Amino acid sequence: MNAEKRYEIFSRLRDDNPNPTTELNYSSPFELLIAVLLSAQATDVGVNKATDKLYPVANTPQAIYDLGVDGLKEYIKTIGLFNSKAENTIKTCRILLDKHNGEVPQNRKDLEALPGVGRKTANVVLNTAFGQPTIAVDTHIFRVSNRTGIAKGKNVDEVEQKLLRHVPKEFKLDIHHWLILHGRYTCVARKPRCGSCIIEDLCEFKEKTEI
Repeated sequence: MNAEKRYEIFSRLRDDNPNPTTELNYSSPFELLIAVLLSAQATDVGVNKATDKLYPVANTPQAIYDLGVDGLKEYIKTIGLFNSKAENTIKTCRILLDKHNGEVPQNRKDLEALPGVGRKTANVVLNTAFGQPTIAVDTHIFRVSNRTGIAKGKNVDEVEQKLLRHVPKEFKLDIHHWLILHGRYTCVARKPRCGSCIIEDLCEFKEKTEI
């Protein structure tokens, strides 16, 4: 795919949704960090149901740490892998309290040092909470990037590096959200809804559908 076509794709996505954001509910960098940590192999809807009950009770590192692993599990037991997530969350809260004065670090190295936080989670927090032009590649972005031809790669790291290289600066901050939402609602896994897609004529996917 050439640069002109990519630019038109990104322009249309921007025109359609000028101020995209995550569908996770949060009101602070810490709430976002915990929500993203909980969202691995879970839906945003499922995470929101849990955090909507958790955050009114505990939404700071100290408050969640004080719940303890078992106390936290009561709030997140509807989420997949909740046992390990509870343990990682409590450990993360302890580190934030001990090493970062209860604040979420604004750099990748310190974020990735937190239990349960990998590159994707760090990218989401840096981008959404702190406005850094990082691109977190999840299953939706991986699928959309490969299927459309925007950035083809064999794994998420390859796709991330190609997106960072090919996405113009003016789109970098928001491309993460545009591609996730496009993959979640239009370019869906089983049968993409090409007929209702705003970039159908630019997409290089050969097996277009009518939906």
